[in-house]
Amino acid sequence: MIQSIDDYLAQLKKELSGCDRATIQDALSDAEEYLRTALNSVTSNDATISEADALCQIIEKYGMPKEIATAYREIERRITPTLAQPSYPSEPERTRKAKDERSFLNRFFGVFADPIAWGSFLYLLFSLATGILYFTWVVTGISLSAGLIILIIGLPFTGLFILSVRGISLVEGRIVEALLGIRMPRRPQFHQRNMGLWSRFKNIIFDKHTWFSIVYMIIQLPLGTLYFSVFITLIALSLSGIAMPILQLGYDIPVNINDASYYLDGWMLFLVVIAGILLATVTMHLAKYVGQVHGALAKALLVRS
Repeated sequence: MIQSIDDYLAQLKKELSGCDRATIQDALSDAEEYLRTALNSVTSNDATISEADALCQIIEKYGMPKEIATAYREIERRITPTLAQPSYPSEPERTRKAKDERSFLNRFFGVFADPIAWGSFLYLLFSLATGILYFTWVVTGISLSAGLIILIIGLPFTGLFILSVRGISLVEGRIVEALLGIRMPRRPQFHQRNMGLWSRFKNIIFDKHTWFSIVYMIIQLPLGTLYFSVFITLIALSLSGIAMPILQLGYDIPVNINDASYYLDGWMLFLVVIAGILLATVTMHLAKYVGQVHGALAKALLVRS
């Protein structure tokens, strides 16, 4: 028999073993919010009932951990991120289908029809703006918190700043899931309403997830700068190569190299266009790969273990 909410959550986490970490975090957050809210309601209406008996009644309505875990597995099977990679029954079957149905050229140039590649490309360009925003917010918040800590408003300000960090990390997770197809938490962490302000403050300060989120927001700036610089350069080079015949033949714009102007012959223009197309294709493959790596980093820092 389950004696406490912590026991229920431990059993639910065990039943969800093997699921995505973000799914487990959402399930535990939902269960804890429901159980604690219902328990407070029952005990406040009937002061004579014991916590164990009240919890037993609540679980009977809500469901046992195994039932809830089964429901979440079914939900995750039906509702996946929009840009998530399609799953196959097994790795050998996926390999066989890829070899039988798609040639190398189809796989290589098919990246332009891959929504994950485009989502990753947009995210990597957009990450410079979010990196500047996150870094500025964190550095300003930490500086002000350290400066105001000796004043009476220091602790409330620090608590509000930490809560804002958690909110921003949740928003960043939704962006990662939408553009990179990586399953991220969809619900905020539950906080008990009957806890005192000091206890709540200590919980969020000593929670390693808070500091992992701050680390992620800080490193987003150098990563975003790197992503933006590399992919803007690559896409600019590829587009300039593809547009070279139009610029030279249509608008009489030559190629400028070391302050010298050159007009390319027809066969050279053809090679430049081919090189631009190949570079654009490689850029999209690289964007897809880097996007998946960054998504794994975001999951490692923003999702509870």
